[in-house]
Amino acid sequence: MSVAEPRRIVLFRHAKADWPQVTDHERPLAERGRMDAAVAGRRLVDIGVPIDLALCSTAVRTRETWKIAVHEFPQRPKTVYEERIYEASPGELIALLNETPDDAREVVLIGHNPGIQGLADILSGQAEGDAGERMRGRGFPAAAFAVLSFDGSWKSLEPGVATLLDYWAPAE
Repeated sequence: MSVAEPRRIVLFRHAKADWPQVTDHERPLAERGRMDAAVAGRRLVDIGVPIDLALCSTAVRTRETWKIAVHEFPQRPKTVYEERIYEASPGELIALLNETPDDAREVVLIGHNPGIQGLADILSGQAEGDAGERMRGRGFPAAAFAVLSFDGSWKSLEPGVATLLDYWAPAE
């Protein structure tokens, strides 16, 4: 694969979590979260994002979100559970994405706010159609995702280089 080919990143916030008496890292999905994760997975399949690599936080709610969403996919991509995603800042997430092998063209990062929303805002130098307006209007609720595209290698990913192609959030 040429590094000149466009790359896509899906920034996917975990679905709605429950609040049982466990540490934040161990919080599971709520029933609503399980439903929204499945809908998000179907939406990703419908818009035709063929994921090569999934980078997922080690938190229970992100792992559950991805497990449910990826069940909708025709083929499961390679998944790496990465503890650095939990509580990561946008800058830390960019540094992590910069380590991505260039043979991965389509990557989904399943993580948490405020990092995921901040990363979507920071990377998006421009937006197609009304995707930017929709993202600004809704924020980044649980189970929302943004699809961004950029040219170059993963090492060249930096603020402002990407185009926001699509944004989706579950119904309120």
